[in-house]
Amino acid sequence: MKTTFGKAAILALSIMPISVFASHWSYEGEGSPEHWGALSEEFKTCQTGMNQSPINIDTALAAHLSPLDVRYTDGPVTLINNGHTVQAGLKSTTSDTVTIDGTPFTLQQVHFHAPSENTVHGKHYAMEAHLVHKDAKGNTAVVAVMFDVGAENAALKALWAAVPEKTEQEVSIPAQLDLNTLLPTDKHYWRFSGSLTTPPCSEGVTWIVLKQPMTLSEAQLKKFAQTMHHDNNRPTQPLNGRVVVE
Repeated sequence: MKTTFGKAAILALSIMPISVFASHWSYEGEGSPEHWGALSEEFKTCQTGMNQSPINIDTALAAHLSPLDVRYTDGPVTLINNGHTVQAGLKSTTSDTVTIDGTPFTLQQVHFHAPSENTVHGKHYAMEAHLVHKDAKGNTAVVAVMFDVGAENAALKALWAAVPEKTEQEVSIPAQLDLNTLLPTDKHYWRFSGSLTTPPCSEGVTWIVLKQPMTLSEAQLKKFAQTMHHDNNRPTQPLNGRVVVE
């Protein structure tokens, strides 16, 4: 997926496929998260929405959730630093899926935030991966994986080695990457209804936050920070009566 930034538009790569909007947003200055809702009419939900993400997960209702059915057989084929995140893209014919409530969701892309966007008992993890999926009706589900600083992560090592030096430059990933290595063995999770964490902050997104964190090395975290030049996490949003289930 080739991205192009024009004078009147920025391709907003969030947890949704690429979309074109008329106003620039960022994580710093006048375009920072607290201003997103005022940047354009398309972004109003960032300010007025009542089911926004990310959130702080503090308490959860026991709901005996079904085990997460993850079937990843293909790997990402492209990688881009779009100025907001590092994003890995898949082939349009990918067979990578996660099944939720009997409905298969196909993986669209994977991207990263540091520090984590969602928090647990107020704690930010060093990094958070968002694996973005869509079902046949266009509904979105995100599987979120937390990372603590620790042992080097093999999947991230392969991705970071391919990160293009220039912003907006898309490159091919030369080696087959097993996306399952980005996921913990224990796939117990929290689930809640939320939104995109970047403009336009559209709601109706099913969030699956895996409880067991993975690790990345200090050097891998530093490499991501140097690539981004700034933190790229939206602050947590009010629950507004929403319930987190587990």
